[in-house]
Amino acid sequence: MSKLDDRGLQYVAKYFKALAEPMRLKVLNELRDGEKNVSQLKELSGSTQANVSKHLSLLSDYGLVKRESRGNCVYYSIADPSVYDICELVCGQISNRLILEADIKKLFSNAGQSST
Repeated sequence: MSKLDDRGLQYVAKYFKALAEPMRLKVLNELRDGEKNVSQLKELSGSTQANVSKHLSLLSDYGLVKRESRGNCVYYSIADPSVYDICELVCGQISNRLILEADIKKLFSNAGQSST
């Protein structure tokens, strides 16, 4: 990343922006086990067809999902499986942070109990 110019950094920022929406992460997660159409993703996500379609369009624009038309149905699948590596890395970091915060909270709550 250190060798990217401003244009490259803007593209990276937009890539992360694509991942910064819970519904898009939910859609990506639903596609983890294989392709699905908008109706299936709508049912699995509990969202509206318009909302799911909007998020799929953005994910497609950034090359995270690909679309394939079959008859009158469009199926979506993961175009870039490395997105799951990024998500797992971030989830691991968040998990570590939450564990550390819980440990610190426990230390302070135990300290308060021993002084009484």
